[in-house]
Amino acid sequence: MGLRKNILYIMFDQLRHDYLSCAGHETLHTPNLDRLAAMGVRFKNTFTQSPVCGASRMSSYTGRYVSSHGASWNNVPLKIGEMTLGDHLRAGGMECWLVGKTHIEADSEGMERLGIDPESVIGKRLSEGGFDVWVRDDGLWAYGPKGWYSKKYSPYNEYLKSRGYKGENPWADYANAGVDGNGDILSAWFMKYANFSANIREEDSETPWLTRQAMDFIEKHEGENWLCHLSYIKPHWPYIVPAPYHGLYGKNDIQPISRHEQEKRNPHPIYKAFMENKIGKAFQRDEVLQKVIPAYMGLIKQADDQMGVLFDWLEKTGRMENTIIAVTSDHGDYLGDHWLGEKDLFHDASVKIPLILYDPSPKADCTRGMVSDALVESIDLTASFVEYANGDIPHHVIEGRSLWPVIHGEKQDIGREFVVSEYDYSQQKMAKKLGVSANDARLFMLADKKWKFIHAEGGFRPMLFNLECDPQEFHDLGDKAEYQPIIQMMYERLAHWSRRMSQRTSISDESIAKMRDADSGVGIMIGVYDENDVAPNAAEYYQGKAQPHP
Repeated sequence: MGLRKNILYIMFDQLRHDYLSCAGHETLHTPNLDRLAAMGVRFKNTFTQSPVCGASRMSSYTGRYVSSHGASWNNVPLKIGEMTLGDHLRAGGMECWLVGKTHIEADSEGMERLGIDPESVIGKRLSEGGFDVWVRDDGLWAYGPKGWYSKKYSPYNEYLKSRGYKGENPWADYANAGVDGNGDILSAWFMKYANFSANIREEDSETPWLTRQAMDFIEKHEGENWLCHLSYIKPHWPYIVPAPYHGLYGKNDIQPISRHEQEKRNPHPIYKAFMENKIGKAFQRDEVLQKVIPAYMGLIKQADDQMGVLFDWLEKTGRMENTIIAVTSDHGDYLGDHWLGEKDLFHDASVKIPLILYDPSPKADCTRGMVSDALVESIDLTASFVEYANGDIPHHVIEGRSLWPVIHGEKQDIGREFVVSEYDYSQQKMAKKLGVSANDARLFMLADKKWKFIHAEGGFRPMLFNLECDPQEFHDLGDKAEYQPIIQMMYERLAHWSRRMSQRTSISDESIAKMRDADSGVGIMIGVYDENDVAPNAAEYYQGKAQPHP
């Protein structure tokens, strides 16, 4: 156990797959993430299990699809009984710690029903997605006329107060706001202020603060075997970044927005509803894009610089050679592509995520710097971590697949024909506008390397994109008669996937096989006509002279 490497599981919030220079961005240079990619494997076809924070993360923390674990949107609790990464790793002798964000909502009713004290070790782990918490801060300290968005404790706000930042909510007033010449707050909730520098010392902003927290954790757990989930709050909105990063990029650094007038002609009703919501309309405005995208790029540049700080420190202290490092995101950000903002739907800008995995062991030397086009899902990281810690994957619980065969040069892919992502928009105003019930406000995406298919519950037609002929996903073929054979194939895949065994998680396939093949030896003899149909030692328990009944 002592020879095992530790795992640093880094997740950025809302980082697009293509906003890295190693992924082809022409004006945003990310030398430190590029450096990690050169040391490991970059998986260029990685998809999130849901293009929204909460559901995506709960899949990452359980290794299960959204329809398996049920936490289908933000603030939907992960129900009691779902095994998490922490549960699996601790069974293999590896600790599981959090530094940063999870967006998990505790199943308080479930804990109360079962009499679990939320302040006990078990209660705290259930409340924190299976992690032991070094520091948790979700970076969502909004407040308004109805009070606070979150009533949880903010260690980051307390840190800022200790550094001399005044007021009840310095996260909002300093870290995510600028200031004008009159000393007035310019909140980043108003995107027209995204080009201002955040009114905070750069070293006190969220990203460097979390980097230092992670380094502190690693130092204080020397000699222990752990997975540390370093989960950054940015480049998620509010879009604002401290100096000097606020001024590094301008409108000339913005890559062409991926949108086409064709997309507005007879769009799918659900796509149309998202295009016409407040966020979609905002990101159709050039002035919004010219303010937000440079700030978003600045946030990523700051994040990459912090990766440099972290990686240099790991190398200097001799820890790099003993640490497996994964870098990924929970979902992307449309940034005006396809006439949309935020995430939610299934174009690549939203559903594809970056994934770089570095294994310092000699077995991975043959693939260093490789770019894999294997079809990968975010739950595959969970499966890989568990296999590393425990020696195998409990496939009756974890639905992801191991990435080690690719990283160790044994295989070119992991045998997956298609990826799946799900989205529950029942809590969104678009569901009400479309007249869709809460149970029908669901979308399912299936994609292989040629086709991307989206099924919408509620009686809507499907959507279909030919990724070879139309890689920018401008032309929806879902209503074209000539593509019905492809749509039928995708529906057959969806039906097969939907019939997967996903709820029998309390007993393994191996245990079932042993029960099926073994003689129970406990006297249950169904279908036996007489004593000669069973072994003598089994029959003798039910033979002999009868005793008089009382």
